[in-house]
Amino acid sequence: MTGIAYAADGAAGTAGLAGGLGQFTQFAPLILIFVVFYFLLIRPQQKQAKKHQEYLNNLKVGHKVVTKGGMHGQITALTDQIVTLEIDKDVHVRVSRDAIGPQAGESVSAKKEVKKAGG
Repeated sequence: MTGIAYAADGAAGTAGLAGGLGQFTQFAPLILIFVVFYFLLIRPQQKQAKKHQEYLNNLKVGHKVVTKGGMHGQITALTDQIVTLEIDKDVHVRVSRDAIGPQAGESVSAKKEVKKAGG
């Protein structure tokens, strides 16, 4: 009878070790998904936001910009939060600095020319 008791203890100890490893293997796909999301979505978005914020901080009077609403204009005055744009002769518009869109070439949707093979 004692042989059965010792066998049961050995099996329980092995199951406990395998159970800890089993829990890790259950979370491995979730960890992998998070890593993929980080490198494919989160990190590039953070880089783009940092680049855009740097662009907004470096705005100067005389720069030509496009607002997120689509208005084209030239900067005539700047404050910490407000940008005054001249959109036509003697037509000035005040917009928030955050309303300035990405600089030319910074846009994610910029189309790239693809050369076809053989021509």
